[in-house]
Amino acid sequence: MSTPRQTQSYLRNLFAARGLRPKSKLGQCFLIDLNLMDLIVKTAELSRRDLVLEVGCGTGSLTCKLAAEAGGLLGVEIDRDFFELARQNTLMEKNVLLVNADILESKHRINSKVLETLEKMLSAGPADRLKLVSNLPYVVATPVISNLLLTELPFERMVVTIQWELAERLAAQPGTKDYGALTVLVQSLAEVEIVRRLPPQAFWPRPKVDSGLVLIRPSAQRRARHADLPGFHAFIRDLYLHRRKNLRGALLPQLAHRFTKPQLDEALTGHGFDPSGRAEALSVEEHLRLFDVLRKGP
Repeated sequence: MSTPRQTQSYLRNLFAARGLRPKSKLGQCFLIDLNLMDLIVKTAELSRRDLVLEVGCGTGSLTCKLAAEAGGLLGVEIDRDFFELARQNTLMEKNVLLVNADILESKHRINSKVLETLEKMLSAGPADRLKLVSNLPYVVATPVISNLLLTELPFERMVVTIQWELAERLAAQPGTKDYGALTVLVQSLAEVEIVRRLPPQAFWPRPKVDSGLVLIRPSAQRRARHADLPGFHAFIRDLYLHRRKNLRGALLPQLAHRFTKPQLDEALTGHGFDPSGRAEALSVEEHLRLFDVLRKGP
């Protein structure tokens, strides 16, 4: 079943007829540039091997486009009214399963029922490859991307529209203002590419900022470098709580129970790190090496 073209006038008329209003607290902005919607599908490179996770299905317009190419699709929509609208628009799509749920169990955890459903759908086939393809609500974009990467789920790629500021942070290089804990975590697990910058008028209601279409490719090789992924995640999160401090000053608060200041300086200089340097000047590989050095103790 093909859904109507999702233009601004179509959405206004549809919402007026149903008494619906986009909710800013849920980050509801609907993509109305049809060429960009096609670009999302093209970037996803879908086949019948693919199981798609879509977070924030909205009206179901993108859902139908994805389902036409994929082997299966799990859509997660938190808003009851839009869940019902998407359900009606996808009734004829036999490979679509929609759930009315919050994708997040907490700020640091994906909804366990969603994870269980994905695992069951993967094991049941025919799709055996997992992709996140979503116009992500701004309010959940960061925790959705980071927490999904931290799971053991075999994501082949993530194709997401997110706020431009977040896109810049994900793709940032060492020494730049956007480089931080999120950058290091994501790039330690995946390759990041900004595909396109999207203007506010590509969405309705218009967001106040530009957006970005981002392609994230998780890498088994990069993941294998982690001896303790949860520990590394906590380490860099704490490290960048003290961004304005030098490396010694940023590390001491979290390592004071294990290192004295002279011991920390010795460990840093002995492995080629400058205690008076800044964490944001380090490459992703240097962050990984720093964590390995310090977790062994003085």
